[in-house]
Amino acid sequence: MKTLFLSICFILLLITCGQDKEAVEEAVAFQNKLNEEFSDKEASPLTEEGLASFTKLDFFPIDTDYRVSAKLVFHKDSKPFKMPTTSDRLPVYRLYATASFNLKGKACQLEIYQNEKLTLSPEYEDYLFLPFTDNTNGETSYGGGRYIDLRIPEGEEVIIDFNQAYNPYCAYNKKYSCPIPTKVNHLDMDIKAGVMAYKH
Repeated sequence: MKTLFLSICFILLLITCGQDKEAVEEAVAFQNKLNEEFSDKEASPLTEEGLASFTKLDFFPIDTDYRVSAKLVFHKDSKPFKMPTTSDRLPVYRLYATASFNLKGKACQLEIYQNEKLTLSPEYEDYLFLPFTDNTNGETSYGGGRYIDLRIPEGEEVIIDFNQAYNPYCAYNKKYSCPIPTKVNHLDMDIKAGVMAYKH
């Protein structure tokens, strides 16, 4: 109840600062969902030691300027490839689209991928994967980069909200195998949004 009250107060504060109400609510819901997942011993990626001391994840302050509308160039004929991970595992992806957008006055591009195996699952057949790195990695965010989950849009644009960027599980527990963001998906700027570096 206390967490819900604080979340509502936080939303109201951001709205009074001129931020988009719906975007702020979505970002707060994302944060709450992640914290619930990490607190659940059945679902949490944390080690036993990490779970025992866990209270909540650290997030950058919500900033709706990091929520952008990106134009997509689709790659319908792209060939499947094996994406490197932090282990020997090589999941098969294909390049789904290239997203172009402006962020903080800078023109940016990122590649968006689709996992071949997930396309066979009714629940995740429209799931898209956006791994990226930026200049905060190894400082205020996880050194290995972060991820954003997307769904296939109806048109040629998609909303990318960096406030919903999260760390791969291997940031919390070495037993996990995590895809490594491609070099082309580096943003030469500080993305001060989403989940911050994990503090043990």
